[in-house]
Amino acid sequence: MSFPIPFASRATAWLATIAITSAPALAGESLGDLVDVADAFQGQQSVHFVAEDLVRFDQETGKGAIRWLRHERRQSLNFNKVDTPLSRSAATEFPDTEYDRDPVLPFELTLVSDRTIRLRFNARDAALPAGDSLMLVGPVAAGGEWTVESDDEEIVMKSAKATLRMTLRPWRVTLEDAEGRVLTATRRLGEPASFSAPPGFSFVRNGADLSRSFAAATSLSPGERLFGCGESFTRLDKRGQRIIAMTRDAMGVQSQRMYKPIPFYLSSNGYGVFVHTSTPTTFDFGRDFDGTNVAYVGDEQLDLFFFVGDPAEVLEEYTALTGRSPAPPVWSFGLWMSRITYKSEAEVRDVAAKLREHAIPCDVIHLDTGWFETDWQCDYQFSASRFDDPRGMIADLIDDGFRVCLWQLPYFTAKNRLFDEAQDDGLFVKNRGGKMPAEDGVLDFTNPDTVAWYQGKLTELLKLGVGAIKVDFGEDAPLEGVYASGRTGWYERNLYPLLYNRVVSDLTEAITGERIIWARSAWAGSQRYPLHWGGDAENTYSAMAATLRGGLSLGLCGFTYWSHDAGGFVERAPRELYVRWLAMAAFGSHTRCHGAPPREPWEYDEAFVGTFRQIMETRYRLIPYLVAQSRTAAERGAPLIRPLFFAYPHDPTSWLIEDQYLLGEDFLIAPLLDDGLQRDVYLPPGDWIDYQTGGTFEGRAWHTMTAAELPIIVLVRNGSLVPHAPLAQHTGAIAWDQLELVHYGDSTADASTRVFFPEGRDTILTAHLSGQGDWRLSPQESDGGSDYAVRTTTPGFDHRGEDE
Repeated sequence: MSFPIPFASRATAWLATIAITSAPALAGESLGDLVDVADAFQGQQSVHFVAEDLVRFDQETGKGAIRWLRHERRQSLNFNKVDTPLSRSAATEFPDTEYDRDPVLPFELTLVSDRTIRLRFNARDAALPAGDSLMLVGPVAAGGEWTVESDDEEIVMKSAKATLRMTLRPWRVTLEDAEGRVLTATRRLGEPASFSAPPGFSFVRNGADLSRSFAAATSLSPGERLFGCGESFTRLDKRGQRIIAMTRDAMGVQSQRMYKPIPFYLSSNGYGVFVHTSTPTTFDFGRDFDGTNVAYVGDEQLDLFFFVGDPAEVLEEYTALTGRSPAPPVWSFGLWMSRITYKSEAEVRDVAAKLREHAIPCDVIHLDTGWFETDWQCDYQFSASRFDDPRGMIADLIDDGFRVCLWQLPYFTAKNRLFDEAQDDGLFVKNRGGKMPAEDGVLDFTNPDTVAWYQGKLTELLKLGVGAIKVDFGEDAPLEGVYASGRTGWYERNLYPLLYNRVVSDLTEAITGERIIWARSAWAGSQRYPLHWGGDAENTYSAMAATLRGGLSLGLCGFTYWSHDAGGFVERAPRELYVRWLAMAAFGSHTRCHGAPPREPWEYDEAFVGTFRQIMETRYRLIPYLVAQSRTAAERGAPLIRPLFFAYPHDPTSWLIEDQYLLGEDFLIAPLLDDGLQRDVYLPPGDWIDYQTGGTFEGRAWHTMTAAELPIIVLVRNGSLVPHAPLAQHTGAIAWDQLELVHYGDSTADASTRVFFPEGRDTILTAHLSGQGDWRLSPQESDGGSDYAVRTTTPGFDHRGEDE
């Protein structure tokens, strides 16, 4: 039914959607500078329109309109200082018959599921588009079971999981949980009353080009903590920070720049928010005003999804909309060995031979920038002078249990032999003058001809037997460039990684049957194209800690799979740092050694080779656990490595920990972030068992712990049943029919776990162990006799060493 509102203004004309393709005048001084959309809200060049009244609303369709009151910034002199508060203003357009002082503009509310609500706004009088989005897996339809009650003051919508209250005069949306606890609410101008003038829910018309940008202002609770925004390397809790969600080559891992910004965050207060946009977006998480959270969005349309629940429930809702990570091949869970760079067939064969000679398990050899005739000059062809037989080399490596990964990028300088071909065919992004570039050419993946040309180059490599393509760069597509889509980089820059990821991933799956890339850049939805790694970290413990924060943040945005360069990238990895970082990488989703040479363990010393081998043997024994746990996580859009609060949302201390993580459901990992072997470790509720020594520790408490043989603290949840594989030199040699299920904790308690078996097709069964020692597999049952072994763990490290 249509909800009547007595003060509704005169009807406004409904126009066809107007496509705005130009970028607001907010670009930085240098190419690639980040753009802070919030700047448009601070100066006096913008006209502000603040949400005031819900003028009309149809409960059947969810469509309505909001009146926005005009304001402007005026100088205010007081006590020897000048402020520029917002003040109510008159219309200044001429003729005044053609413009509205306080426009009434479209608004739409969709109840998507019992936990998800969508709010959409338009800053011009035009219907909201119903088109497709690259970020979403499909159209968003109404769903869930909601009851709706209304009167002259508010509309109340309730499901079993959430309540949404929408006040009419003044307009306000309040989000509550199932118990009626307020989670967050939209902010009005001047609310709360303060001399600091916190922003209200509003949009601006920029005086430089008349573009519109939104400020979605919502309330923050005093103890609220905020997480996410992609692979953000700053403090894990974003409260008090300003985060710019705009792709940029981060040039390291210790600044606010991000390879993988994602316009999504979740709150310790029990909700999450996805800002569905591809424009630059700035999140002010209570930095400028502690009680107000503002998402500044550089688009004339604002599209917000609110999710209610604990972190796992919020991620399940978010990834239901944006997609979940498909399973990468099992071999990807093995070691990826690389440096910048292997330059010849002889060098590649030598590294592979030495890995097997030193009995270091490994599955992938990666060739970085040096496999072309000219280093860095990507032309998708092996150097004829240094690679005698690429096809034969790749075949031999596959026979020895190795896959090959190749580096490439989508940028071309004029010296590249492919530059003229791509330029003549119009495959590059045009500059703002509509011309092809004179310097770096950037492939335009919104152009179908570009995609066909590019995939043709990669097809030949994949048909040679290459297992994966490194999808490097992609963060710095031209912001002011003109794309084949008809839009500028204001809308396409952040989408570029998503297109880039998709193009390579789809091609790889079509040719090899496996969904795998190795990508650096990402945007919302890129989790559908695994896997991603953390970029060019510095060789310091500070960078190691920042890398971990970035991975945890990215995982909280729906990325199940993620990796990083063990030891850091930029220079030779210091010995002690390298071994500690390698241990952290081994207890993670995927493990790669890469960066400035040397990276191979035998280039350090004999003792380092031994420790390196032991770390990798431990990982390979745990691959059945990692594969099964990651696929369980991916089914719900969860990360494999996750903050403590993800599994323990009701434990207050778990929300404070940013240098430990959970690996799946059963392992807690505390990396060593200095040259010592001891550190303080917080254990969440429950009993925990030291994986290396068998010692038991009480949870919900801090402990000072010392690493044993491996330079890392690893604990297992009491009662866990963890599958281990016999030792193998690569995943293809794992004896999957001889897995060992190790029970940690009380031997009289029942336990279960998921077990992965690649028997021609991926099979995951659940193993059940009774307190009497009997066990079975479901849905298939087994007497456990000949094929599998189960035993209770005992103190020590023996069950992860040599084959018994």
